[in-house]
Amino acid sequence: MLSLIRSSIRDLLPVFLVVAFFQLAVLRQPIPNIGDLLIGVVLVVLGLTFFTRGLEQGLFPIGEAIAHAFARKGSLVWLLLFAFALGFSTTIAEPALIAIAEEAAKVAAQAGAIDADLQSMRNYARGLRVTVAFSVGIAIVVGVFRILKGWPLHYLIIGGYIIVVVITIFAPPEIIGIAYDSGGVTTSTVTVPMVTALGVGLATSIRGRNPLVDGFGLIAFASLTPMIFVMIYGMFI
Repeated sequence: MLSLIRSSIRDLLPVFLVVAFFQLAVLRQPIPNIGDLLIGVVLVVLGLTFFTRGLEQGLFPIGEAIAHAFARKGSLVWLLLFAFALGFSTTIAEPALIAIAEEAAKVAAQAGAIDADLQSMRNYARGLRVTVAFSVGIAIVVGVFRILKGWPLHYLIIGGYIIVVVITIFAPPEIIGIAYDSGGVTTSTVTVPMVTALGVGLATSIRGRNPLVDGFGLIAFASLTPMIFVMIYGMFI
């Protein structure tokens, strides 16, 4: 555990140094609430340490074990249903997605795109979260199917971004930025470990698949499809 704490401190040290340099050397202002800041730094270090340990001990092993089990079972339908459910459930729980959906609802209300009452903002944020989660579920299904069939990753990614560019032309300007950001926030703390473990475990279990070549790439789909689905959501809403 001590080695993980040291590793977390080493990883976070550049961030702390950059903030301190610009606060003290460029802005020439004292660091406000230094006591609270130090407590926050300690909590961040401990949080990153426990999170990393949890990934190593829990999420990665269980994700790979489930992938192996489905590969041995040989049921394509159940595997794809699990892939969709995994993508949907991990994304809907993403803290970053919850935060950006709530912020997008506030901004949309201020801009007059939706009613400014609390219920309308909640509905907008909920609809945005469900849309992104649904799109990630579809993305993981496509990614798993790609691993099974051995399709080249780059063709699917290039085709997906061509669709993004085309839809961007027709989407309302107010939704484009939100859609592009949605593609980034989905690949965060909850989704990435489970989806990566699923891809690597599945590629390891299938004869003729290279875990390094075929096991990765699911996250690329998870960050691509939300842009498409959210822009379509904005066109209808």
